[in-house]
Amino acid sequence: DQVEQADHRFITGAKVTHRRLVRWDGHLVQNTLGLQVRNDDITNVGLYHTESRVRLDTRTQAAVLETTGGVYAQSEIEWAPWLRTMVGLRADASRFKVDALDAANSGIASAALVSPKGGATLGPWKGTEVYVNAGTGFHSNDARGTTITRDPDGNPVDRVTPLVRANGAEVGVRTVAIPHMQSTVSVWTLRLASELVFSGDEGTTEPSRPSVRRGVEWANYYSPMKWLVFDGDLSWSRARFTDVDPAGDHVPEAVGTVISAGATVEGFHRTFGSVRWRYFGPRA
Repeated sequence: DQVEQADHRFITGAKVTHRRLVRWDGHLVQNTLGLQVRNDDITNVGLYHTESRVRLDTRTQAAVLETTGGVYAQSEIEWAPWLRTMVGLRADASRFKVDALDAANSGIASAALVSPKGGATLGPWKGTEVYVNAGTGFHSNDARGTTITRDPDGNPVDRVTPLVRANGAEVGVRTVAIPHMQSTVSVWTLRLASELVFSGDEGTTEPSRPSVRRGVEWANYYSPMKWLVFDGDLSWSRARFTDVDPAGDHVPEAVGTVISAGATVEGFHRTFGSVRWRYFGPRA
């Protein structure tokens, strides 16, 4: 026996941003206002019982229409040649409409969140600067979970929270001290009110326990010529659930190590191209 899932998605969206550079009390200020809208029309997403790729039974089936919109404002002030600060605020709202094969799981759900953000940059000194950023954000859960009332076997199921709060922060160093090269090293942490994990039995994602992720990233760009760029990135992270459970504290499918490298040619005798290599390390 096999399980098969079909998912056809049509995405439309728009983003409008306005920036204005002014002087305030002798300081350089850049204000940014923006609006972002996106619509996901998923005509069919289902879970089927199959044998030799022939469908025998439909476990679940639904059409999903998910609309999200956000407004944001940011103000960046240059207090001195070596000090810049940034404060921002973003408001997001989402609407989920689900038409399920089981009418009891159909419906409409909505949610909204406000996310403050802030940061500061010190430098540059000899082409090197230090920065710190912190703020809140979110991730969305499976739209079908926001309207569900019972599983394929008829058992009652609790609906999920549409938007889940996230809190993050990072400290990093950027440098262009080496000619034609830019390097960034950052240390970050991210706390999620609940993880989103894949359930193979139900063929969908479902909310799980709260977690904390920590990691280090090293990104490099080297351009020996205007038309040639080499890049190399190394990312290491550790993801763990923060509550106590006999199942353990490892987050399923969380990749610990990712390495990528590549070379890009842009506009060399009207020739464009790139080659990339990626490595994904072991995961729980």
